[in-house]
Amino acid sequence: MPSQRATLGRWGEQVAARFLMDGGWQVVDRNWRCRYGEIDLIVHDPRAGVLAFVEVKTRRSDAFGGPLAAIDHRKAARLRRLAGQWLQEHPQRAQVVRVDVVAVWARAGQVPLVRHVSDVA
Repeated sequence: MPSQRATLGRWGEQVAARFLMDGGWQVVDRNWRCRYGEIDLIVHDPRAGVLAFVEVKTRRSDAFGGPLAAIDHRKAARLRRLAGQWLQEHPQRAQVVRVDVVAVWARAGQVPLVRHVSDVA
């Protein structure tokens, strides 16, 4: 049985994917794994020629730091390494390749708050 944290994380990834798709992004891959770790979402904006490797951070509150506080220099370096590995395995043309974060705040009885931050790593 999945933990509450895992369930919240999967929910946040669904919210983030829908938010991005509503903004014109196309989901290329989800939960891609390799020996270095996992990338939550890989999305493409064909209008701008951008391929983004997206880390989704979901929180119920900021009591232990907001979702964006979870991306330190080590996490950013790991995300860059994962993006490079994915690109080696999946030739993809894009004018811009970057690492983004989508923060999702779950708010009881309210629509989730979503923030997309570009080029964090």
